[in-house]
Formats: sequence, structure tokens, C-alpha cells
Amino acid sequence: MTVVDVFADVCCPFTHVGLRRLVQRRDAAGADVQLRVRAWPLELVNGTPLDGPFVAEEIVDLREQVAADCFVGFDVAAFPASSLPAMDLTAAGYARNVETGERVALAVRDALFEHGRDIADPVVLAAIATEAGLTDWEPASPSTSERWRDAVLADWEEGKARGVIGSPHFFVGAEDHFCPALHIERVDGHLRIDADEDVFEAFVQRVMT
Repeated sequence: MTVVDVFADVCCPFTHVGLRRLVQRRDAAGADVQLRVRAWPLELVNGTPLDGPFVAEEIVDLREQVAADCFVGFDVAAFPASSLPAMDLTAAGYARNVETGERVALAVRDALFEHGRDIADPVVLAAIATEAGLTDWEPASPSTSERWRDAVLADWEEGKARGVIGSPHFFVGAEDHFCPALHIERVDGHLRIDADEDVFEAFVQRVMT
């Protein structure tokens, strides 16, 4: 089995697109590949939580240019005040095994971006935990989340040591790929996003081998 490390923030819309595309290709090919989605908490990197309305603007640009099938249920009113609780739950999933961790990492992003759920809400996280089989996750219990915070912070420190520059940053063996196949620049207040399918295909083939 190949395990791909991905350093990313839960609330990063570019990560949501990248993970969904890679998982779809992996599942279609039946490849023995798992994703270990590590915490890269942008609110700690930048010193402030991500801004919901700003992310909503990025989502509009993403949908119009490269990801029309994503973010169908996104609700900016439900944007979380912090991404750290969802990263705590993800760390708990990976402590169980890589399959459970990946399931949680994808589920928290689907809850936010496809179903308009507040993933800082303990009840929302408890439902995701139950679905993933993490029966010891207690809703509305700060200690449940905080017990995994050291793992989140350790990911952040490891990401810095490995030269992570943003979300998502993939590591496949000795190679690393930042936001593969998307060229992004801001022009007149909006994103211009170009998808390079040849680059993405080469990345997928590297992951699958």
C-alpha cells in the first residue's frame, strides 16, 4: 500500500477539490493508495482564522473555472470559527488507522463544502465520528477534542520542517507537489485558475506507481 502525505487545512477549498479528484481517480483504478491528510492549520500559519466570505469568493471562482461539480451545498453562514476541532477529530481517526483517518478527513470536508455544516460544532463532529466508528468521541466535550491537539500541532511542526508552503502540499516518497495541476493567480480581486490536465495526470501516475 502506498500512503501519500497531504498537509492541508480543513477549510481550504483548493484542498477539497484536489482530494476529491485524486480519490476519484484512485477508486476508479482500484489502486492500493491511502491518503494521510496532515494538519496544516492556516489560522496558526497566518495568525488568524480563515474568513468565510473570502473563502466563499474563492469557491465562486473555483466553480466557474474548474470545479462545477463541487461546493454544491456550501453555506457561508455555517463557515466554522476555527478549523482546529475538525483537525482534532481527523487526528483521532488516524490514531485508529489510516483508513479511518482518511474517511474522517474527507467527511469533514464534505460536511463543510457539500452539506453546509459547521464543522466546529461538536454535535456535527460527533455525528462524523460515529459514522467513522470513533465511538469514544463525546459531543460538546472540550477534553475530547483537546486530547488530540498535540497531534495537530506536531503535524504543523513536521510540515514546517518538511518545507510545506501552503494547502494542499502533497508528499509522494521523496517528491513533493504543491497544489498539483492548478495554476492560481489573483487578478483584479478574483482568482484566475488554470487546470493543467497533463500535470495532474503525471501526478496521478506517480501516486499510483
